[in-house]
Amino acid sequence: MTHVTVTPPARAHEPSLFRLAGLPYFLIAFIARLPFAMMVVGVLTVVVSARGSLALGGLTSAAVGLGTACFGPLLGAAADRFGQRAVLLVLAVGNAAMLLLFTAVVYGEAADGFVLLAAVGIGATAPQVAPLSRSRLVTLIVERMPEERRTRTVSGTMAYESAADETVFVFGPFLVGILASALAPWAPLVGAAVLTLVFVGAFALHPSGRQVSQDRDADGRAPSAVSELFRPRLLIVVLGILGVGLFFGAMLTSLTSFMADRGAPEQAGLLYGVMGVGSAALALGVAWLPARFTLRARWLVFSAILLAGTLLLWVVDSPAAMMIALAVMGIGIGPTLVTQYSFGAARSPRGRSATVMTMLGSGVVVGQSIGAAVAGELAESAGTEAALVLPMVAAAITFGAGVANWALSGVTHRRAPVKP
Repeated sequence: MTHVTVTPPARAHEPSLFRLAGLPYFLIAFIARLPFAMMVVGVLTVVVSARGSLALGGLTSAAVGLGTACFGPLLGAAADRFGQRAVLLVLAVGNAAMLLLFTAVVYGEAADGFVLLAAVGIGATAPQVAPLSRSRLVTLIVERMPEERRTRTVSGTMAYESAADETVFVFGPFLVGILASALAPWAPLVGAAVLTLVFVGAFALHPSGRQVSQDRDADGRAPSAVSELFRPRLLIVVLGILGVGLFFGAMLTSLTSFMADRGAPEQAGLLYGVMGVGSAALALGVAWLPARFTLRARWLVFSAILLAGTLLLWVVDSPAAMMIALAVMGIGIGPTLVTQYSFGAARSPRGRSATVMTMLGSGVVVGQSIGAAVAGELAESAGTEAALVLPMVAAAITFGAGVANWALSGVTHRRAPVKP
């Protein structure tokens, strides 16, 4: 009898995530994030222009964040239950309509309360493209890639997604400024409505939008209980990412106050970009870190660097010194955020990946809103030095959550595609 040895296919022929999803997916998912990045700044711009009140503008921006925070996880749960395609198609139409309705309300004679209510509606219907993209890609990795490649691929995916988010949140406000200056203050919101219809719709209709977790039962129900979303090992990640959101909101607002004291508030965005560029670059580099540098160690190390960077704010007395401090913070913030999303992917209860990712995304939004509001109030009432304390507090929360996570990460999750 002749024995034939079958040679396993070469690793080069194994499907990569890029091949599984396709180039159009990444282009569509990137542009589909833009409307969300334009909303908060666009709302602030149009309210200040139409109503002449900076205070109302700030409250309205916070109302958008409130709507996202309250409804984001519910939309994620709906995507898990009914599939992303149906939920996103409804949101694409609903959010575009709310953006146009808000514009009409602001320029109309409606009371300020209706303006705030319409802003909540914008946040409540905001398509959660970034969290749902993470969930979609993780599902592809876990269910269609060889097990030995999942850990590095998940890490690389979270790195790319975080870098894409940061790029969009830098470019989004820039696009708002261009449209508002070249056309009219209402133009960014109308533009966001068009982008939402076209690109969120395309994101929903992409073939990967049919992907439903194999953990779901035939009727769409998850095999895991809702209570698993409230386990300490997952909630500590939500707390940590809330700290990151607090840092983003507080740092940008206090930095604006710092530059306003020096007569150049318009340069705050340029300085902030120093941190953003470094953060995005280091976030992408996380995928190449050795496996022995575990996730829980990464959280501690990089959040400690972030904390050290914020402590430099005690002695910052010039834009040049602020730039150095921001550069140090950039080294820490990007990898920390990537690591937290990796933990979220690893600790998602079976069949609830989209829910977890939208919980984390909402944590960032809530943190940004609170951080910006509190830092703005401190800057106005107590001065810039008081406002600059808030980024330190946010970094301390992130680092403290990392310490708690170290203790909670002693046992590896039974389904985790990555090792803590």
